[in-house]
Formats: sequence, C-alpha cells, structure tokens
Amino acid sequence: MRSRYLKYLGAFTIPAVAVFSLLSVGWLTFLPLLYVFGLLPLVELLGKPSRDTLSVEEEKILLHSRYFDALLYLMAVIQFASLFLFLHVISLREHTWLEMAGKISTMGILCGVLGINVAHELGHRKELFHHVLSQLLLATSLYMHFFIEHNRGHHKRVATGEDPATARFGENVYAFWWRSVTGSWISAWEIEAARLGRSGQPTWTIHNQMVVFLVVQLISIGLIGLVFGPVATLAFLAAAVFGFLLLETVNYIEHYGLVRINAGHNVYERVMPWHSWNSEHPLGRIMLFELSRHSDHHFQASRQYQVLRYQDKSPQMPTGYPGMMLLSLLPILWFSVMNPKVALLKRENSNN
Repeated sequence: MRSRYLKYLGAFTIPAVAVFSLLSVGWLTFLPLLYVFGLLPLVELLGKPSRDTLSVEEEKILLHSRYFDALLYLMAVIQFASLFLFLHVISLREHTWLEMAGKISTMGILCGVLGINVAHELGHRKELFHHVLSQLLLATSLYMHFFIEHNRGHHKRVATGEDPATARFGENVYAFWWRSVTGSWISAWEIEAARLGRSGQPTWTIHNQMVVFLVVQLISIGLIGLVFGPVATLAFLAAAVFGFLLLETVNYIEHYGLVRINAGHNVYERVMPWHSWNSEHPLGRIMLFELSRHSDHHFQASRQYQVLRYQDKSPQMPTGYPGMMLLSLLPILWFSVMNPKVALLKRENSNN
C-alpha cells in the first residue's frame, strides 16, 4: 500500500524541472519540454503497461485518505506560485527569443498539467471549495469555461456529433483544435443561457457563470499588465494558449473516432468503456493523476483519481499520453496507427 501513496509524488518532478527552467538561461529553459515530450515518451515506449487493480478494502482506505486531496492542493499552490515566478522573471530583464520561447513553453506545460488537469479533477468534486479552486486554476490558462462545458456538456455528449471535444474519424488535430476551442466556448454560453432560461432569468446577468468568468479573466489580464508590464502580459497570453492547446490535444487523443449509437431523436446509448481511449502506461498515469484511465472516469465521473479502475473492455493506445500527443501532431502517422484500431474496434463491437 505504501507505493500507492508515494507514486504520485513523481508528478512533482514536472514543477521541479519547470522552476529550474524559469530560473535558467539559454537552452536550459526548454528542459520541461524535453522532459515531458522527450524523456517520458521514450521511457513509456520502451516500457510496458501496468493494469494493476485495487481490492475493495484498498479502495476504501485510499478513498478516505486526505493525503490525495492534499497533493492536489499542493499542486494548486505550486501553480499559482509558478505563475508569479514566471511573470516576475519575464518582467525582470530582457530575454532572447530562444529563452522567451523556452519559458513560455515551460509555463504552458504547467498550465496544462498542473492548472487544467488538477482543475479537471477538482471540478468533478461536490464541494464549493473544490469548484472555486478548480475555476481559479483554469483562470491561469484563461479557460474557465471548461468548468461548465466539460462537466455539463462533454460528459453528456461525449462520442457524439454534438460534442465539440470529441475528435471525428479522419479529423486531424489542427482542425480539431479550432473546432473544439470555439465550439466548447460557444457551448458553455448555450449551457448557461439554458440554465438561466429555465428559471426565467436573462442571459446577461451576474448570475451567468460565463459573464463572471469573462470579467475575472479580463481583470486578471489587466492586473498582470499593470504589475508586470506588456511583455509579461503577452508572454502570459502565449503560455495560456500553449496550456489550453495541450488540453485540447488530450481531448483529441481520448475519444478519436469513437461514436455512441444513436437510437433516434438524439437519444444515445449509455457511455461505455469502449467510448474512450486509455493508456495503462504507469508514468503517464502518475504524471496526469490517472487521467489516462479515461473510460472509468466517464463511467463514473465522481470517482477520485486514486481509485480509478482498469476497464477490461476499454480500447488501449499503443503508448502513453505524452507519446500519443506527439504522434497526433503528425496526422499521417496518427491516421496510420489509429485508424486501423478504430476500424477493428467497430468490427468487434458490431459482433457483440
């Protein structure tokens, strides 16, 4: 059981490398990029998946331990502190284009891994504190609408043509980025407008979360500009875009080409394990707090990360999330690897 507790400390290697990068010069500013999308994919490609499972007793113990929540809170604190450090370092002196690109990519990785990923986990909790913390973390990537669209949109419409965050068969990641980023933002407005409409309230009101999120993000950008200056503000905007594109790349690989059966009148079959791509490679699981056990997450969204289960009917990707994200950036290679897997999965499901 001790390893169940200690393994997630490995996720803290990413912010450790990132802080070193932010305080460095030259090519060392790219260390997090080399670590996350160089070393980790190589190790996972050479390694084997681990389909470990917990006993009922182990699940109960881990589920009631506050330790796993504490790790998320610590990651949140590190994210906010790292953002301050990033802005301070950028505003402190002039950087070369190389150093600027390296530090923006570093902060972008933190936004995607610490910010959005931890926000995703906390956003599925029931407590108001967790929801507020989730939204604040999303603000570091200017992606607060994800809190609405993901929880009330994506989980309902995943693997259907109605879901902007589900990649279509044959769609490349670059086209998906545009469709998902714009579609998710529009969808979040529609979801909030519908919620307010049911209680007879207008769309443009302070009770609309999208209005609140928009104001919070605009104020945040303004404050960064006032305190740290225009160069740091532009660097922050670039890092935020880097961060939410990492999220959208994860969205792309998680459901690529998978479709739920439409029974008619937009009534779809229940979300099943074969509607999400998974990876059991241990490093990616640790670094992303078990996000790669995505089938079980969609099967029961409230399940906390430390007790997510391996689903034996879930389709498996050939390597971990970092490697698959890299592969998606080369559409020809992506299609050659994943299209046959999608076709095979469809044949298997049609025979069952």
